[in-house]
Amino acid sequence: MAKLNLSADEVLTTTRAVRKRLDLDRPVDMSVITECLEIATQAPSGSNSQGWHFVIVRDAKKREAIARLYQQSFAEYLVGPSQPTKRHLDSPDMAQTQQRVLSSAKYLADNLARVPAYLIPCGNGRIDKAENPHMMQAGFYGSLLPAVWSFMLAARERGLGTCWTTLHLKFEEEVADILSIPFESVTQTALIPIAYTKGTDFKSAPRKPLDDIVHFDGW
Repeated sequence: MAKLNLSADEVLTTTRAVRKRLDLDRPVDMSVITECLEIATQAPSGSNSQGWHFVIVRDAKKREAIARLYQQSFAEYLVGPSQPTKRHLDSPDMAQTQQRVLSSAKYLADNLARVPAYLIPCGNGRIDKAENPHMMQAGFYGSLLPAVWSFMLAARERGLGTCWTTLHLKFEEEVADILSIPFESVTQTALIPIAYTKGTDFKSAPRKPLDDIVHFDGW
């Protein structure tokens, strides 16, 4: 399988949320996705539970059905308080960046059905019914997110683009029906679009300085 031969640091600092640069016309062979999943499942999980499941969606009709639900959720997100241009309001210099993020998110919503494959990572159990939801959620996501991030890093090294999306979860039960996921016993956590990227020259993104976010021996 062809690789970009990036260093570990390069993979970690240039794995971006890719939307507009996804190649929607180039198919992705299942063998590449499988190779990334083999790497992903080397990630740690709480008590070595390995309670993860990965649903790969390639069927065009199923992708279209999920994309329609995603678009409904995106329409609500667009006018809600969480969309990008309503973030970082105390930093005017971030306005253009956030506008680009919004434009990118809208592009993905408009074109999601054309993305060659989706990865829907799931975990055993319904965390919304836990007796101690905060602790349960921390352990649940802490046992799944490292594997998903490893998948995304492995995909980047192989010229694939991904991004973490969650808007379909507003219709989690409907998506479960489409994909025959046992809703009562399995929790979906995200929808990861998978496609080759247009070019591979991704760079590090601007981030807040460490002085603003790191606290030593207390807040």
